Amino acid sequence: MDIVINPLAVALAALSTFIIGGLWYSLLFATRWQRAAGVTDETLRSGSARVFIGSFSLALVMAASLAAFIGSGGTVFGTSAGFAVGVTWVTAAFGINYLFERRPVSLFLINASYNIVAFTIMGAIIGAVQG
Repeated sequence: MDIVINPLAVALAALSTFIIGGLWYSLLFATRWQRAAGVTDETLRSGSARVFIGSFSLALVMAASLAAFIGSGGTVFGTSAGFAVGVTWVTAAFGINYLFERRPVSLFLINASYNIVAFTIMGAIIGAVQG
């Protein structure tokens, strides 16, 4: 079995998480997310470079792994695979952590739904570019 990883697909998919995250955690759910996560505006102003560099590096890892999983399966398979990964692996793993950490359900719903959307879009991008 050959593993297919297209660097352009990985870069575009990783970048998409920033676009989606920007909308998700500012326009759509900023106030509810900050309240549920216990994050203040002041907290968000410090350490931004580390957060964005670290987040993009991790987004590249996620996208590369998803690209290896999708291979040359095409857009439909990529979209379906991204959705399945977001729902089953990522959301389920978050759910376990959130249960033990006794985090608010509202925070889980915001973060889990972001990841479902982000992985679905990443899968679609990877499937379209690699397929």
